Amino acid sequence: MIGLGTWQFGSREWGYGSAYDNHEAEKIVHRALELGINVFDTAEMYGRGRSEKILGRALSGDREKAFIATKFFPILPLPKTVVSHGHRSRDRLGIDVIDLYQLHWPHPPVPASSTMRGMRTLQDSGVINHVGISNHSLARWRKAETALGRPILSNQVQFNLVNRRAATDLVPFAEANGRIVMAYSPLAQGLLSGKYTSSNPPKGFRSRNPANPLASTRNLERAAPLFEALGDVAGRHGATPAQVALAWVLSHSNVIAIPGARTVEQLEMNAAAGDLELTEDDLERLTSDRLHLRRGVLGAIETLRR
Repeated sequence: MIGLGTWQFGSREWGYGSAYDNHEAEKIVHRALELGINVFDTAEMYGRGRSEKILGRALSGDREKAFIATKFFPILPLPKTVVSHGHRSRDRLGIDVIDLYQLHWPHPPVPASSTMRGMRTLQDSGVINHVGISNHSLARWRKAETALGRPILSNQVQFNLVNRRAATDLVPFAEANGRIVMAYSPLAQGLLSGKYTSSNPPKGFRSRNPANPLASTRNLERAAPLFEALGDVAGRHGATPAQVALAWVLSHSNVIAIPGARTVEQLEMNAAAGDLELTEDDLERLTSDRLHLRRGVLGAIETLRR
């Protein structure tokens, strides 16, 4: 399933400007609904709440068609703080109930039992329907679920052809237990779109974001075999490299990909990836090229994770 990530709504670091926030974002949301995309993901930290406001405004006449997910940033994830921030996010979104409320990051100094007590209060009072987490390992997912005493519907993690760690444990756990993995950065913030190379590296926020070590010239060189494989598979299907990269993510059970979109046209291209079926040969080709990344890109990602 394809959803829509909205980090770019109202977030100055992307540099899209006020015209995007005031006009294009709403067009993208409306077109998403027309295409059958109904999962929208935001967070209180995106644009310091502006993303939630923009998304809520865009969905004001179509609330019943949308599954709205947002996230709590755990500076101090104590029960009262969780409850307070849940109410604020609901108000910014302008809705009665948040469909999925996620803990954006683990906060090791604060026990999961404390944070989940606040989540349980929000559920019991009808402020949220489902509890989710983000950037959690499988062990932390299990621990948080035990603390909540109820299912934690989803875990939102970075999952793409460069960072495949979720496929080893989180995806199988979700499939076996009726849970969901929400894949953010399924295109590695555009780096799997086919338009970047070592001679044409990304600029702006993509080049500065430490969560994407692939953006360095050295790692783009190391990733060349993967880019070549994406191009070859795309050519066989009459698709784009970005669509192939998204289709690879969607080839895993119980996974929702939530790419962002700068334009309506980009949204439409992303949505079309949902209809692209990769063959076993395609999947093997894409997966085997991981060997070319092991020492470089994946090593950089592991260093960041530690």
